[in-house]
Amino acid sequence: MTTAPRQQPTPERFINAINAYEQTEAMKAAIELEIFTAIAEGNSTAATIAKRCEGAERGVRTLCDFLTIHGFLNKEGAQYALAPDSALFLNRHSPAYIGAAIEFLLTPRLREGHARLTEAVRRGGTALGEGTLEPQNPDWVKFAEAMMTLMHMPAQMMAAELLKGGESYKVLDIAASHGVFGIAVANQNPAAHIYATDWKNVLEVATRNAQTMGVADRYHLLPGNAFEIEFGSSYDLALITNFLHHFDPATCTTFMRKVHAALKPGGRAAIAEFVPNPDRVTPPTAAAFSLMMLATTPTGDAYTFTELERISESAGFTRVDLALPEIGLDRLVVAHR
Repeated sequence: MTTAPRQQPTPERFINAINAYEQTEAMKAAIELEIFTAIAEGNSTAATIAKRCEGAERGVRTLCDFLTIHGFLNKEGAQYALAPDSALFLNRHSPAYIGAAIEFLLTPRLREGHARLTEAVRRGGTALGEGTLEPQNPDWVKFAEAMMTLMHMPAQMMAAELLKGGESYKVLDIAASHGVFGIAVANQNPAAHIYATDWKNVLEVATRNAQTMGVADRYHLLPGNAFEIEFGSSYDLALITNFLHHFDPATCTTFMRKVHAALKPGGRAAIAEFVPNPDRVTPPTAAAFSLMMLATTPTGDAYTFTELERISESAGFTRVDLALPEIGLDRLVVAHR
């Protein structure tokens, strides 16, 4: 029996990690230059891509080679082609285009929070005061405008999954942002009325989207701090999408009690979150999200299903289910009143 040769230690992983900012800047440049769109339009060589993108041939060739190394492009000879994910998500002509997300994901505030990560680790929370939780934070307007296309497909999937559990006529959309989760429910259930909560400046984006998507007459606004405003009562469904991760478990439990009180008997709270496995290191994207919360919030975290179940049950919910399909990068947790 032969054994595989032992791999020699190498500093390559360290070097790649320290230089990872290069991949961030390369993606930003590629989106700003519309490299992926240019290739989708049939430009396949450095020269033709450079002409379309108004860049130097040497610069475009270097950038495209770098993107190929990292799997965003394929290269054969001198010809570049889009990798499948790039063709779907990074070509401006694709209905699933998400390149605009860099307008939020690379905001100075988020980048500063990570630049001060050493201090955040020592503190156990962001080094930026309240971080992203500052009242009326204008970055949430950027989030609403930039992340809508990224959330459109998950919103449709989530609405379809929730419809299996019965129609909902009065729906509370908490921290609605761009509004697409509530709008998707309204589109799939023509009798549904959506009551959207968020900061007033953010709800202006949601209102525009509701008008564009034909549900403005069934879209109602509840502006203000979700912890302080009156929700009302007798809701069939509450949508809590990518919200709880900003807070510690005790705060989440207090908030879920408020949601519980707003639901009618038999109502449901639909929680969409990055949900890591109990080991907290898998799956990678969901598990790694806790670092984002450490860098940008005082006490936030990525919660496992068991933790979300405990929070919901402590708030009075009688049953908590983890829906089988993934909702984009999120998982759907449904708490029943």
